[in-house]
This record gives sequence, C-alpha cells and structure tokens, in this order.
Amino acid sequence: MQFRKFADGQQFYFHHETTGDQEHDRHHEKHYHNLFELYFISGGSCNYFIDHKSYRLIPGDLVLIPEGVIHNTEYKNSQHSRILINCSRRFIPASVMPLLPPKTYLYRNPSLINELFRIFDMIEKEYLLNDPLSEEMLSSYMNMLFILLARNKEGCISVDDGNEYIARAVAYLQKNLSSEVSLPEIAGLCSVSPEHFSRMFKKETGFGFCEYVNLLRLQKAEAMLKQPNSGSIADVALACGFNDSNYFSVKFRKHYGISPKKLQQKYRKK
Repeated sequence: MQFRKFADGQQFYFHHETTGDQEHDRHHEKHYHNLFELYFISGGSCNYFIDHKSYRLIPGDLVLIPEGVIHNTEYKNSQHSRILINCSRRFIPASVMPLLPPKTYLYRNPSLINELFRIFDMIEKEYLLNDPLSEEMLSSYMNMLFILLARNKEGCISVDDGNEYIARAVAYLQKNLSSEVSLPEIAGLCSVSPEHFSRMFKKETGFGFCEYVNLLRLQKAEAMLKQPNSGSIADVALACGFNDSNYFSVKFRKHYGISPKKLQQKYRKK
C-alpha cells in the first residue's frame, strides 16, 4: 500500500499511458495521495475499489477521487489505456463541484466521450509545453472540463457495483477505529464465516483485512496529528486503535516517511 505524497509545491501532474502484454503484471495499484485525482480509462477495463465500493470500469469512464480517499486499481486485461491527472484544488472550480452528482466517484456519460478526449488532448499539449503561461491555461482547461461534467450530469448512467457486505463492513470500521475490531466480529455483522469474509474482502477490495484496518487507522492518526491541539503521541495512537505507541510510531514512519512526532511539530509550527 502506498501513500503518494507529491512534492511540496507540486500543483499539477498529467500522465497518459498505454500498456501491452509485457507490462500487465505490474498494474495492481493501491494507494491514496494528497492531491485530487481524475482517472479516465480510454481502452481496456479494470476493477476500481474506491472508499468502500468496487466498480468495473469500461472505456469512457471518468473517476473523480478527492484527496485522501483510498483506492485500488486492478487491471484484468493485458492491454489498457488511461489518462491520469492529479491536481490541487486551485485547478477545480469551487462553484462547480457542488453541482456534480453527490457522493459519486464514477462519472459515466457515453455522450461526452469525444468531448473529453478533446479536452484531455489540450491539457496534455499544454502540460508538455510547460511555459510561463501553462499553469493558467491548464486551469482554464480544467474549468472547462468540470463545467462540462456539471452541465451534463443528467446524462450520467447510474452504476452501483458495490458489494453490500463490504460497504457495511467498511462503514462499521470507520466508526469504530479506536476499538479492537476483529475479523470474526466483522464477519458476524455480515452473517458469514471469518474465512469467507476474508476471501471476499480481498477479492472485492484488493486489500487484506488487517492491512486495510491499519491503513484507516494511520489515515485517522495523520489527520489528528495535523491539528494544533492533537495531544500526545500516545493519546493519538490510542484514539486510532493502536495500544502500543512505539508500534504505532514504527508503522507511521514506515508508511509516511516521517515520525508522528515530527509531523506533529511541523503543523504546530504552522
């Protein structure tokens, strides 16, 4: 599992990728990051787990993922093509975001595919040009993109591929991170055996159960440590379900590349 932290000051990233058979095995990606993400699949297909739901993406699908939302991409085809944009919120018109379908990560509107290709092509050319005016042009194109999505939201096709057991389990985990949540406990909520739930969870999300629980806890800890009144490291660890603050510090440093104490001090100075 990766936490992808873009360099301080990096506001925009664009990547257009097409893969073939020889590259297929490496495309199993699970991560979250500190910039907003737009993912457009133009060829092939993939399974996309976002937050607590699993989607099957087809060409023309656009995925919108806010900062800090856990997601996992798993490619089933040997060949696929995608466009990836990561950007800060300054590239996204604040007035338009509320006009998009609420709580929707997957935007599927076949009537917009050609127009999306046209806008992405302009963004790519400007990103590669990278002259003193490129940032303003990229901002203009991103505004154009989001206005297009907002104006055509009624044409979206409803997609609900989520596994209700997984959604129920993740919702319970998010509310009970400070408790000692066990696999048998979660499996019981779904009325299945622990073994069956473990296999189902891995298949649907791409994460092992314990891996996912630890990730949620580390995310919560990171958010707490960025607050000016976060309390002691031991208090933060306990509030996030880590009974041993030393173990918590080791896991946190390994995941984020910084100790919880140093992160806390950094934000207290700010």
